[in-house]
Amino acid sequence: MRTLPYASWPSSVGADLVTAGQRGLSFPWIDGGRIFWQESRPSERGRQTLMCRAPDGTIDEVTPAPFDLRTRVHEYGGRAFMVGGDVIVAIDDRDQRVWRLDGAPPDGGPLALTPECGGAMRFADMIVDTRRDRLIAVRESAQDGGDPVADLVAIPLDGSCSLRPLAADHDFFAHPSLDPVGERLAWITWDHPDMPWDATSLWCAALDDEGAVVSVEPVAGGRGEAVLQPQWGPEGELFHLSDRDGYWNVHGSRRGIVDPRAADHGGPLWQLGARWFDVDATGAVHALVVEEGFWSLERLGTAPDGQGRRRIGLAHAVLSDLVVENGIAVICAAAVDGAAAIVRVDLASGTHEAVARAFDVPLAPEAIARPQPFDFATADGAVAHAFYYPPTHPDVRGTPGTHPPLIVRCHGGPTGSASPALSLRYQYWTSRGFALCDVNYRGSSGYGRAYRRALDGRWGEADVADCIAAAEHLVAQGRADPERLVIAGGSAGGYTVLCALTFSDRFRAGASSYGIGDLATLAQDTHKFEKRYLDRLVGPWPEARATYEARSPILHTDRLSCPVIFFQGLEDKVVPPAQAEAMVEALDAKGIPVCYMPFAGEGHGFRRAETQKAVLEAEYAFYCRIFGIEPAEPLPPITIRNLEPRR
Repeated sequence: MRTLPYASWPSSVGADLVTAGQRGLSFPWIDGGRIFWQESRPSERGRQTLMCRAPDGTIDEVTPAPFDLRTRVHEYGGRAFMVGGDVIVAIDDRDQRVWRLDGAPPDGGPLALTPECGGAMRFADMIVDTRRDRLIAVRESAQDGGDPVADLVAIPLDGSCSLRPLAADHDFFAHPSLDPVGERLAWITWDHPDMPWDATSLWCAALDDEGAVVSVEPVAGGRGEAVLQPQWGPEGELFHLSDRDGYWNVHGSRRGIVDPRAADHGGPLWQLGARWFDVDATGAVHALVVEEGFWSLERLGTAPDGQGRRRIGLAHAVLSDLVVENGIAVICAAAVDGAAAIVRVDLASGTHEAVARAFDVPLAPEAIARPQPFDFATADGAVAHAFYYPPTHPDVRGTPGTHPPLIVRCHGGPTGSASPALSLRYQYWTSRGFALCDVNYRGSSGYGRAYRRALDGRWGEADVADCIAAAEHLVAQGRADPERLVIAGGSAGGYTVLCALTFSDRFRAGASSYGIGDLATLAQDTHKFEKRYLDRLVGPWPEARATYEARSPILHTDRLSCPVIFFQGLEDKVVPPAQAEAMVEALDAKGIPVCYMPFAGEGHGFRRAETQKAVLEAEYAFYCRIFGIEPAEPLPPITIRNLEPRR
């Protein structure tokens, strides 16, 4: 085994391997034994498509290029297709119209179900109302000079494009769900300033023979309770997720709370169409459960057969989007040492198979850095959570008597979570001799409502303190070099990065991807979904102006004294480019080393393989230049303002 300085190791995990070779797999569905899923392809400039595996194992692409399967509702989108019996519908990103793809009349080709409007109307969360030959969907309609208006609409399947409103008068709608005979419709709503993980309301309406809503009644939710995913059982019982008891558990309209447990059976609704449980034809409830950052699939102890809770044995760490049909579940699954996959599970036996994989794992088992979960004390006596990834190489070890540089990762949201699933991006760093720490700071999901709410009023403080405490914990254990601590993150994680670099001196460099520098600008210049997000995280605007100013890094650049690299999409509507550009100019004026890499055609999150590759290589090149690391591979040149050229 060779001995080389940390962060300079040769690696087989190249940027091309990390980016172009991967596919994104999401939103599985099963209907009549056919398994469908959305697949994103960075190699096709981020295009998404609908895939289908037939019962005989044949896999076909339902929406070949140039169709781009994507909805832009809430900007974050979600499930952009639905299948019900003979009906297949999908949304094309190019026009945001809903198209019928199952050989509908008049000529058997794609049939437009919504009118041409230049993307002024967007749709998501579609379900098929077979009884009335229509769809029911969430609609978002653009308004001149104002926020888009949301409602529930009926969409005929005949191509007449004669949309019919069903419910309105709330800021946001999600999860429409029809009972088994098509007589009752349930859905959830929420209104500003709440987010869907703060407070939502569950409604149920009777439908007449024509499908019109004739009465609406509240079922659950309201202040202090986040309700998710209404789901009908086979006998007409309405189930839902609620965190009214501190954790998202399944509740039934007849059974009450189903097999309660101090663990979340759901997560934050960032994308419409997300699913965490399902009820089969016998009334049994299967759900996804997260504990200490790791997910499992479990059959809950339910009334119909009296059986207790049973865990379905899957060797996966992260699970999402559960759908059940005839004793078979399909699910998105990822392991700590295996690629994300669409997985088919026999619920009786627990046997499972991967229907599709996101990528081929290029590493031998001994070359994979696995997440090591740990808890640590925060500066103010609380407890927070993180995953540590050690430098890992089968043929190289670090120089004796030295410690690896540490990259502290801040997840986005901030109401999100760090994932222990195998990430080739993380292996890119660990295989070169970096250590990596992925922090589930206070405010992260997966640890109950109280932990999720621990960031209320403290964004830019508690999250920063937790990232610093995690780094210091690892330094104290001899698992990180105190002089080469880096903090990196995107979106809300980018804000935590900039706060940590501005309001503390613990880190020696940082990387911010589409991060936030000016909270006041964000509060006034972001999209509708997150327009009031900061009311709870920071305070209402403009009443809490002083707090916004105190926690905006752009107003305190005099306190920033370490190098930063910025990555920014020029079409970002969530965090506009002006945020990053203002920070860059301020750092440049102060003479601090700074690098700025803008990307045309990219929005909030980078979809294109060439962009992802450029970001990864530039970030490594930046750390090499800042810390004097000699990489084992050639890296593209980058321009770092205010840094002396290397000799």
